[in-house]
Amino acid sequence: MFPLLMSHLRVERAGLGRPRTRPDAVRGDKAYSSRAIRSHLRSRGITAVIPEPADQAGHRKRRGSRGGRPPAFDADSYRGRNVIERGFCGTKQWRGLATRYDKLAIVYRGAAVLRAITLWLTRLGDTP
Repeated sequence: MFPLLMSHLRVERAGLGRPRTRPDAVRGDKAYSSRAIRSHLRSRGITAVIPEPADQAGHRKRRGSRGGRPPAFDADSYRGRNVIERGFCGTKQWRGLATRYDKLAIVYRGAAVLRAITLWLTRLGDTP
C-alpha cells in the first residue's frame, strides 16, 4: 500500500517544470517502521524520519552483531510531524472520513478532496 501511495505523490513547482515525485524526507510514526517501507524509501533516495519501535530494537539487540545497526533517526526533523497530525485531525472532523464507511476508494478520495476544499475556503474567509 505504501509504494502505491508514494507513486501518487506530486508536488507542484513554483515555476515551470514537471512536479516533484520524490520528497527529501518522509516523516512517519512507529507504525511505518517496517523493513519493506524503509527499503523502498532507501531505493528511491528518500530519508526516512521514522523512530524504531521498542520491540524491533529489542529483536535487533538480541541478535547481537548480526542484528545490524539501528536505523538513522533525526529527532529535530521528527518534531515537525505534529503539524501534519493537526492537519489530519481537522480533516477527520467529518465522521465519514474518520470511520471510512465508503466501500470504494474513489468515493473516499472524493470526500477527502471535498473536505480539503471546505477547509481551504474557511481559511480564505479568515484572512483579511
